[in-house]
Amino acid sequence: MTTPLLEAIQIETGPNPTASVIWMHGLGADGGDFVPIVREMNLSGCPPIRFIFPHAPMMPVTINNGYVMPAWYDLLGVDLVSRQDEAGLRKSQTSIEQLIAQEKSRGIASDRIVIAGFSQGCAMTLQVGLRQPEKLAGLLCLSGYVPLQTTVTTERQHANQDTPIFMAHGRADPIVPIDRAEKSRDFLTSLGYTVEWHEYAMQHSVCPEEVDDMGKWFRKVLA
Repeated sequence: MTTPLLEAIQIETGPNPTASVIWMHGLGADGGDFVPIVREMNLSGCPPIRFIFPHAPMMPVTINNGYVMPAWYDLLGVDLVSRQDEAGLRKSQTSIEQLIAQEKSRGIASDRIVIAGFSQGCAMTLQVGLRQPEKLAGLLCLSGYVPLQTTVTTERQHANQDTPIFMAHGRADPIVPIDRAEKSRDFLTSLGYTVEWHEYAMQHSVCPEEVDDMGKWFRKVLA
């Protein structure tokens, strides 16, 4: 049975988009969480872009006492990596890949598609992006980490070896400590990926300086 396409908010910065950004929110949020950032970023010089903000499915989350909330996968422990919901991660990976396929069917080339995400959405960006058989335009990774790290070496695809990766994190993040993100960054660079690293004086959030840096990065990878 085919999995239904994720519901999503879509915003186009101009008519007839020639690039797409699929942007995943964090735990407990929804697709609307990052919609305002589209207007806050300086995208001058970029072609018309279709931003797609999918809503994660509702599921019980173990570390939140089984409370049902929007989540891309279950969180089984506060350290994030010792016990991971591999089945949930792979199911959401398939759902995001359906959105990539949809954009391709609408005439957007794979190398004009950016995958982006915050926190759990960042983890999904890396889960999906490193395994894609066709080159993507870039991976935008905010306040998150590489999930299922032990499987990356065998599952990663050469097509995205040189794909630009933007990683950003708050130095005072109490949810995903910056040490976890730094280890993910170092793991990626050890495999030969080029990571543009940014850190800010913030917690588990987004700050104006980060928005400026994201705009610069989008202008670089989509211009």
